[in-house]
Amino acid sequence: MNFSEEWGRLRAESTERITRGAVPAASTNGPAAPTRPPERGTGPTTTGAGPEMDAEAVEEAREAVLERLAHFRSTPVLVPLDAGGGLWTADFGGLGWICAFADEPALARFAEARGDTERAWPYRTVLGSRLLDEVVPAVAFPCGVALNAAGPDGAVFPPVRGIVPDTAAVDSDAYRGYAA
Repeated sequence: MNFSEEWGRLRAESTERITRGAVPAASTNGPAAPTRPPERGTGPTTTGAGPEMDAEAVEEAREAVLERLAHFRSTPVLVPLDAGGGLWTADFGGLGWICAFADEPALARFAEARGDTERAWPYRTVLGSRLLDEVVPAVAFPCGVALNAAGPDGAVFPPVRGIVPDTAAVDSDAYRGYAA
């Protein structure tokens, strides 16, 4: 699977999770925190656009997303730097994405997928929660985080309620927009 296919798969999985309600909604403008999944049998029973899912399957999916998000938030990740020394981002689907990697081999897979292995890839180590709670709201454009974009364990954390603060969540009434 090449970089474009992997990126598309990660984006589709993230969109599907959000669509079926697997990502919790936040109600404050403070840092987003995982919320408790609904009690069994109280969640949605369909994805709204696909096959029916029973409440237990929805809950399991929601728990998996919350677990992945909690792990990311508590983990230091490597973020490549651009030529100006800022965090390297990629544009995809009308959003900016901060590319983050769990370790140097994941960053190397990304460089290889891009055909860009000849240059050095300087990076900064940043805690996942700091990326979501401080960096994403501070950038001047709608932005999410793509973790391990060229790997089998990749994930995307889009700028939506429950993942980033409401002021940076594009699906929030409190969204502050961005500087053009």
